[in-house]
Amino acid sequence: MSTVPKHLSSLDTIHIEDLVVRTVIGIFDHERDRCQDVLINITIWTDIARAAASDSIEDAVNYRELTKKILHHVSESQCLLLERLVQEVSDLILEEGQIMAARVKIEKPGALRHSRSVGIEILRERP
Repeated sequence: MSTVPKHLSSLDTIHIEDLVVRTVIGIFDHERDRCQDVLINITIWTDIARAAASDSIEDAVNYRELTKKILHHVSESQCLLLERLVQEVSDLILEEGQIMAARVKIEKPGALRHSRSVGIEILRERP
């Protein structure tokens, strides 16, 4: 993944790696009539100090629940473009109040001949 903006380097990171979700994605008719796998990798910037001190899930980013929301959203989506899907996932992540920024990469394996996958990666920050 690409470099971290300097203003985020003082925050802690949570990594969610290699989520595989089946969804309808693509612009061609043959892509619209069946589910395909997409691969999702996420880095979240937050401050874990409070959760580390309390050892309480109430003070932490509940990444289990966040992952469930992402899996549900992606599996139900009907996006034509990866660009739309990666933005929607980023928006969903930033709804969590403790999360300051998120890097989301979504890949579509087998989308291009002679390539393992095609992917889009974005970095979005809380406004």
